[in-house]
Amino acid sequence: MTDENGRPGDDALDVAGLQRRLAQFAEARGWGPYHTPKNLAVALSVEAAELVEIFQWLTPEQSARVMDEEESADRVRDEVADVLAYLLQFCEVLGVDALAALSAKIDRNEIRFPAP
Repeated sequence: MTDENGRPGDDALDVAGLQRRLAQFAEARGWGPYHTPKNLAVALSVEAAELVEIFQWLTPEQSARVMDEEESADRVRDEVADVLAYLLQFCEVLGVDALAALSAKIDRNEIRFPAP
């Protein structure tokens, strides 16, 4: 999964590659029994709330500049990573193709909400 310099290989940055890495990470630590759909959905909700917390008391203008400061940018990136990790693990456990689900949802929304 990594190249000779310890960086992720090309296949690690696609959805399936990331899901494999997450599954291997959890398996190596014996976390599989805890990765039920319910537990992963709850963890996803908690991580999404932690992302929201960063923006909780910011004005719209401050929130638009949150990536300007390294400390807040790091926090945002970490929480985005946590949300995505739990979503990918959730999809893996239930056999949901996240990209196909998103594409189908966009198709439905284009019909539901036609452009003026």
